[in-house]
Amino acid sequence: MKPSDLLFSISLLNSQYAHTIDTDHLEEWPDYFTDDCLYTITSFDNHAKGLETGIVYCDSKGMLKDRVSGLREANIYEEHRYRHLVMMPTRAEAVDGVAKSETPFAVYRIMRDGRTSLFVTGFYQDEFRTGSDGTLRIAKRIVVCDSSVFDTLLAIPL
Repeated sequence: MKPSDLLFSISLLNSQYAHTIDTDHLEEWPDYFTDDCLYTITSFDNHAKGLETGIVYCDSKGMLKDRVSGLREANIYEEHRYRHLVMMPTRAEAVDGVAKSETPFAVYRIMRDGRTSLFVTGFYQDEFRTGSDGTLRIAKRIVVCDSSVFDTLLAIPL
């Protein structure tokens, strides 16, 4: 795949990914990932130190589906929604069938009463594989948040 095609494919996937979350179609969110994916949310400091622990850790599509199920059926949290602003990847490369990229983002949180605030900024550090249908799927997404302070209301995926 040409570098420009790769950048476009990654940008389109990220745009659709964010739209899925922002429009509360969370049951579709795991479909962006491979079956054996890794999805974590961590701080910039922990990521820089190579610490794998994070505040969210899912190592399969099944765990992502369980997370959505928990949000819908078990977890109790104040109603809110997100609006993602996802930039173009700052780098993208493909080696041996695995594409890698890093993409900055900002997420605004909109509360039920209308209050809107900047919730989190950071970047996605991703690895992608092409699925049998020819589309990119996320094999590994490390959500690196700029702040090491996390709101306890981190329920919806980033």
